[in-house]
Amino acid sequence: MGKGKSKKRQPSKSDSTASSAAAKAPQQLTPDTGAALFEDARSRLVAVFEALKIHPDAQARLMQPSLSLQVSVPVRMDDGSLKAFPAWRVQYDTSLGPAKGGVRFHPDVNQHEVTTLSFWMAVKCAVVNLPYGGGKGGVQVDAKSLSSLERERLARGYIRAIADIMGPDRDIPAPDVNTDATVMGWMIDEYEHILRAQAPAAITGKPLPLGGSPGRVEATGRGALKVLDLWAAQRERAPEETTVAVQGFGNAAYHFARLARAEGYRVVAVSDSSGGRYAADGLDIEALKKDKQSHGKLSKSQQGKALSGEQLLALEVDVLALAALENQVHGDNVAEVQAGAILEIANGPLTSDADRALEKRDVDVLPDVLVNTGGVVVSYFEWLQNRAGEKWSEEQVNERLNTLLEREASQVLKRAEQEQVSFRHAAYCQGIERIAEAIMARGNCQDCR
Repeated sequence: MGKGKSKKRQPSKSDSTASSAAAKAPQQLTPDTGAALFEDARSRLVAVFEALKIHPDAQARLMQPSLSLQVSVPVRMDDGSLKAFPAWRVQYDTSLGPAKGGVRFHPDVNQHEVTTLSFWMAVKCAVVNLPYGGGKGGVQVDAKSLSSLERERLARGYIRAIADIMGPDRDIPAPDVNTDATVMGWMIDEYEHILRAQAPAAITGKPLPLGGSPGRVEATGRGALKVLDLWAAQRERAPEETTVAVQGFGNAAYHFARLARAEGYRVVAVSDSSGGRYAADGLDIEALKKDKQSHGKLSKSQQGKALSGEQLLALEVDVLALAALENQVHGDNVAEVQAGAILEIANGPLTSDADRALEKRDVDVLPDVLVNTGGVVVSYFEWLQNRAGEKWSEEQVNERLNTLLEREASQVLKRAEQEQVSFRHAAYCQGIERIAEAIMARGNCQDCR
């Protein structure tokens, strides 16, 4: 947290890959836990409302999404059968601008999860001062079981289902879990067919030939590293004396780990759903990437020592970067966490009870609504380029990302230090304050139309 200067942790000299007590498994998301996830996320607003003295009208609007759409997406499978997949698009708040947020394909997706993610998007866009509201979409599907053609039919069908509520000035989808630039290419092509016009700014995270931006793929990991750098500077830590364990090895996690290692941080562990690898002297991230591409899972790599995902969470490291899914550290396993600081690259990897437990132990938690904003910032740059008909170089994109995060993240860290509050509370105050001001500036008769 932001209260004073934290004690510097020395890198562990032990090659042990687990604590004596095994950490308990992360919670799986179900409709019931999805509802709890949303309630848990909203509960963080209570202290913010009180600290900022937010007007009751703004409070009422911020406690519920402004639009929630549930659809069914029929897909003709390769074997000729027809399957219908439940899907959602939620716009949480659009007071600052059009909704912005990714679309995920995952078997655990449900309305509550998508609503929670759209809420976090609204906050994070405001935290870094983007002219966006929060949006999110999802399809309940095991994407890994689909062929390429089935995934394309699903992506196009999803856009047909939500086309009436999206667009460059209304709601702008982007990649998320199990969706990538290829999927965004299918989606923008479908949307432009429906519109009968070119509209590249309607979707971000697209392939470069379709108006995508250089630097977008690495943006989330690069932004997370920038926040870590600012925290390390505030705590007077050098990268070379900082050990890092990374839960996850998807796009954001891989690029974060790769860039962190290049900057001098000692990345000692990474994991995916199959397990992970550990090396006290640091891992070769590029070699691990090649191993995963060759074998399909990290557990097949021969680099370092094998460890489970639960063991990774219990490692004694300076920084634990959580880059998987929601609810990975909760009340049942937070006691096993021995890291000196938490970096939330994923959305909602800590439950609020775990967050409170870590705060009592003076563990710094750098929150998701700040740490993983690099992706939406570069999506914003892509949107600007599309609207202006411009193409920026990767160097320009990275420089502008660095400048924006330097300004906005520094404000959060400084606020936490000055007000003696956690980094999460400081980030939420920065974002909610901006949204509430926009809500109230629109007048007191928004329901009179």
